Amino acid sequence: MARNGSADGPDAGRSPGEYHRPLIGVVSAQSVPRQSARLLWGPFPAPNSGTVGLERSRRAVTSIAEVSTHWPSPVSLAERQHDLGLTDAELRRYIRGFGLSRICWDEEVPEKELLLSALEKLPSLRGAEERVRFLIRARTLRAPSPYPHSVLQEIRREAGLRHARTFALTEHACASGLLAVEVAGTLLEEEGDPEALALILTGEKAPTRETQFVPGVGPTGEATAAVLVAASGTRDRVRGFATRTVSTGHPKMVMTPEAARSFRGMYADVLTEVIDEAVGAAGLTMGEIALVLPHNVNRVAWTNLADRLGTRTERVLLDNVPRTGHCFGADPFVNYVTACELGRLRPGDHYLMVAVGLGACFAAMVVEH
Repeated sequence: MARNGSADGPDAGRSPGEYHRPLIGVVSAQSVPRQSARLLWGPFPAPNSGTVGLERSRRAVTSIAEVSTHWPSPVSLAERQHDLGLTDAELRRYIRGFGLSRICWDEEVPEKELLLSALEKLPSLRGAEERVRFLIRARTLRAPSPYPHSVLQEIRREAGLRHARTFALTEHACASGLLAVEVAGTLLEEEGDPEALALILTGEKAPTRETQFVPGVGPTGEATAAVLVAASGTRDRVRGFATRTVSTGHPKMVMTPEAARSFRGMYADVLTEVIDEAVGAAGLTMGEIALVLPHNVNRVAWTNLADRLGTRTERVLLDNVPRTGHCFGADPFVNYVTACELGRLRPGDHYLMVAVGLGACFAAMVVEH
């Protein structure tokens, strides 16, 4: 689950913008072609050893063909104060200090419906169902239902994706969505069919108090995203990707105090390094990034990080922070749709998608609009 972006690794000597795919780990990959599975797995680094791994030459440029999202009806954070166990002081802190006022959350709507609602908004998918070769579930939470029940298989049948092989990515937590784009591009390239597509579903149901609120970060929401990916194309093209897994000693969503301190201590440094790697892989500088599409944690975190990155806060799309909550792996894609609706992206613009998963996993992707 690593990528070598070090100055003395396999990237050394390559020209700017010559992007090569990282070696990536897949957690649950039933029905993935054996040849592709070998390309995705490899020698993993020891904990805290940085981003070391093998790479192979890339022939095609992955294209994000279309993105659609679904938001459950928003509720105010004040309405959920008791359910989330927040004191009055904590509520004021998250609303006034962190800029978190509303959450996309609906207790009654099941996860399958949330995902199908996003999928059904993909006009490019209609009539192209047989071209979908991979249906990928990018999850934060593991094992949402007991074996053999599978929401993903139900979606596959109901959406008419009879040629799609299905699997889930979970071990990168909320960074699994960006990883899934990279995995999809790798698998599609191995297919060798220029018409083939992959469909990624991300975002999920938050079933418990522990998953509905991350202390020190904020509430989670239940917006979902459907992402259609092609091995190449003229739409949003992936120009650079970097990911890093660094152990906090406690990989679960509810961290121990020691793990939480470790995560806070590494967060800004590691995320800045991963962003620099992705931007560098695209042959760009931060000054050439038109817009940052973040994970929607809170305004304070991104205001501080923008300063470290040397970019203006106005270039970070924070419009959804007070409206959605942190929607697991769906955040960058939710923000992409909002950016397009607001006219914040023009043809040729380079934008940066960022995600962080507790545990901890950091990911950044540069895309040309």
